[in-house]
Amino acid sequence: MSVTSARREAGPQESRSGLDPWARAELPAPPMPRGLGWLGVVGPGIIVLGASIGSGEFLLGPAAFVKYGLTLLWVTGAAAFLQTVFNTEIMRYTLATGEPVFTGFMRTHPSSTLWAWFYSLLFFLQVGWPAWAGAAAGAIFFLSAGRMAGPEDAHAVYLIGVGTFLACVAVLLVGRRIERTLEILNWVLVVFILGGLLVLGLALVAPATWLATAAGFVGLDPARGEFELLPEGADFFLISAFAAYSGAGGVINIALGNWARDKGYGMARLAGYIPAAVGGEKVRLAHTGFTFRPTAEAMERWRGWWRIVRADQWGIFFAGALLGMALPAALYVTFVPAGTDIRGLGIAAELAQRMGRHAGLLVGMLVSLMGVWILFKTQLDVLDGTVRTVTDILWTGSRRLRAWRRDDVRIVYYSVLLIVVVWGIGASRLTQPIVLLQLSANMGGIVFIVSSLHLLYINTRLLPPELRPPLWRRIGLVATAAFYGVFVTLWLTGLA
Repeated sequence: MSVTSARREAGPQESRSGLDPWARAELPAPPMPRGLGWLGVVGPGIIVLGASIGSGEFLLGPAAFVKYGLTLLWVTGAAAFLQTVFNTEIMRYTLATGEPVFTGFMRTHPSSTLWAWFYSLLFFLQVGWPAWAGAAAGAIFFLSAGRMAGPEDAHAVYLIGVGTFLACVAVLLVGRRIERTLEILNWVLVVFILGGLLVLGLALVAPATWLATAAGFVGLDPARGEFELLPEGADFFLISAFAAYSGAGGVINIALGNWARDKGYGMARLAGYIPAAVGGEKVRLAHTGFTFRPTAEAMERWRGWWRIVRADQWGIFFAGALLGMALPAALYVTFVPAGTDIRGLGIAAELAQRMGRHAGLLVGMLVSLMGVWILFKTQLDVLDGTVRTVTDILWTGSRRLRAWRRDDVRIVYYSVLLIVVVWGIGASRLTQPIVLLQLSANMGGIVFIVSSLHLLYINTRLLPPELRPPLWRRIGLVATAAFYGVFVTLWLTGLA
């Protein structure tokens, strides 16, 4: 064993993979919101919810429901529950240390470098494709041309998608704190878009369809009086993708810890954040986290922070994920004939076109505008999540990089952004956006299998005993790995 390895093994457990140990500090006091004050303290959950609505809820979910029926909503209910448990455990690590959970993964054997490369690769394989901008392009084409895009329009849709992708970049350049910008935009999405879909649903969806939607969450078809959990002969490339993106999906869930760090939850209040290039100012971003002594006073503060996490995840993400899937589902099965395969260049405009025929051009245009906004904003969240995660990994793992930039993280963030954009513009030519999205989602299932167990490890080994998860949450993380393991196996078996 080398001298360096011996020193690592002799040091604190969190430093044995090569990262600096945590610094000792006091846990900051949590805010005590009342009434509308809650809107100012929740935030990471609204970002992850917004990202989920644009993929599973608005694209893959409807594609599955139209083809196979509303009984698949049970998958959404199970996935949303398990992902909320997963999310709260990510928040546990960030509350306790002030670090994104990717840093926690890097604190495990065999080395921080190996895990840095591993999770960076998973990020690019899952969300390095600008599939959401490409899907939004189909809705934009419909708005401008008044018809659905066909194969002959592929180049035009590609150019619109590139423009949409670059518009996301422009948003990330301005503001003070990038996380706060995303938070505001996602509140707009959740309030106005889900509110608009609810109004349309109440006006246009039959009571029998609402009943079928509610019954679908337990896998029941009330028309036949039978349970159907998985349809015979199903396309598990689609079903497995739908399961992963019922909620946020894979690395986007894991990026929750990065947004919680920038929001200043728990020990992250001491860590700093990533500021914007225009309107932001230099902020020192800590490259390592903190730990606190679990005294009676500190544990009282911990419970105050945990109260905020519960509201952010169970009150915002979980409830919103269920509603966000149910509303588009009811509308799609009302207006699109059962068994239709809507996966094409114009998938984002499919509902708008059919509702326009039934309820008038104005309604069709309104739904298409909703689709554009949902998908644009999802691409924005995914782009920022990718860039900030890779930035945090580089910032944590490289002393040379921190010394070179003199503790100004912005140049690193925007350099990574440039690389991701160049890659994305090229990758969007590979195939149709919906195919890229299904590839992305299926990779998300693989991410859940690995990261659920990795998260269980760091939260039960690195954190002080007083802060570790109770038994039912540990079982929940194992169940998450098993749940997605089943769907990934069905998908891979179908490829054989």
